[in-house]
Amino acid sequence: MISLPLIGSIIAINIAYVSTFTLRLILTIKGRTWVAAFLSMLEVFIYLMGLNLVLQNMSNPFNMAAYCLGFGMGVYFGSRIEEKLALGYLVVQVIVDSPQSSLPLKLRELGYGVTSWSADGRDGQRLVMQVLVRRKNAGRLMDTIAELAPKAFVISHEPKNFKGGFWTKLTGK
Repeated sequence: MISLPLIGSIIAINIAYVSTFTLRLILTIKGRTWVAAFLSMLEVFIYLMGLNLVLQNMSNPFNMAAYCLGFGMGVYFGSRIEEKLALGYLVVQVIVDSPQSSLPLKLRELGYGVTSWSADGRDGQRLVMQVLVRRKNAGRLMDTIAELAPKAFVISHEPKNFKGGFWTKLTGK
């Protein structure tokens, strides 16, 4: 017999477990080990509750299907939560086709730390800029670049660590 409350509990517990697992893994990768360690205790507790429910009710394949469904949904929700938290920083490299571009000055006026230099591209001189930005502010930076330099070539990546410079004065690193 199908027990909808049991199936709902299994799904909800697994969503909580896998979301916590995903966040813990991301925090570990980002070097936030104390928070990750605390989260791991919560993660294991939730996991054991869900596993206990499934093992006690293995005669019903719907319970196992609920476990699988909850696992997949947990991966999705954990990723979405991490996107909303937007932990860490991005390095955004911007390349424009005019070495005389005022984009670095405009970005600095908006509070961004910008390092710029001239470079040789396939079709001539370029201006290359590097901007370090908090991930939660990256969308605003990208919108600003799109508005001020719509043809700019933009690359971003997540730095593992950094030391010195404009940002360390602001972040205390």
